[in-house]
Amino acid sequence: MSNQDEVAENRLRKELPEEVPAPPSAEESPQEAAEPALTGRQRLVKGLWPPRVTRAQLIVALLLFGLGFGLAVQVASNSDSGNALRGARQEDLVRILDELDDRSQRLEDEKQGLEKQREELENSSDQAEEARKQTVEKEKQLGILAGTVAAQGPGITMTIEDTKGTVKADMLLDAIQELRAAGAEAIQVNDVRVVAGTYLTDSDNGVSVDGNKINAPFRFKVIGNPQDLEPALNIPGGVVQTLEKEQATVTVERSDKIVVDALRAAKQPDYARSSSQ
Repeated sequence: MSNQDEVAENRLRKELPEEVPAPPSAEESPQEAAEPALTGRQRLVKGLWPPRVTRAQLIVALLLFGLGFGLAVQVASNSDSGNALRGARQEDLVRILDELDDRSQRLEDEKQGLEKQREELENSSDQAEEARKQTVEKEKQLGILAGTVAAQGPGITMTIEDTKGTVKADMLLDAIQELRAAGAEAIQVNDVRVVAGTYLTDSDNGVSVDGNKINAPFRFKVIGNPQDLEPALNIPGGVVQTLEKEQATVTVERSDKIVVDALRAAKQPDYARSSSQ
């Protein structure tokens, strides 16, 4: 090559700009090239943390917390009721157990009686006459429960002396409920017959039973099994102990013959009619 050609080539190189290296593409950036690819589990963790709590999720969490708190309170209350029995004396627990056994036996006897009536109806040669006899007997039983006929039988007499005037209507109502639970079939308080719809209210210097004012001493005449009725009143924390805490004196006497003769007028329903009519 001649000297002129070399001079022309050098002059051409000086006039051209220097080559600029192309910038690296985003896919080939060094930072991303240095980071390893994330696995599926790592992407799941990255999406869950930090948590993004929505309003609906917060409401559901509060509702679940309230439900758990209510269940915990219920379990605690049941534990407290169980502790009351754990603190009772052995003879008291035996008495309560006997009372429960007696109630179960009464229900079993009632079941057997109903089954016997069914068998008599099925096997009787004169089913119409047998049905009439059972209807008459059932009418008498319902009359006793409704208070429209007098009744007599074994039972107890409970007398409550209240010189301090501290006995209230709710205490007498508790006594009636306890007697019913123990199998009382007929109850009379002073001169008032107690029936299913009986209500008690406090009045001046006394108590009203179905609107009839009665004064102390309160005398209960109850027909039922005395061996069930008396222990039911004397259980720990029962009727007798509650009344004695109010400085009242309670006397319970068993008897082979109790007469409940206070009557109530039969009330004809205004709207209800027999479905057989």
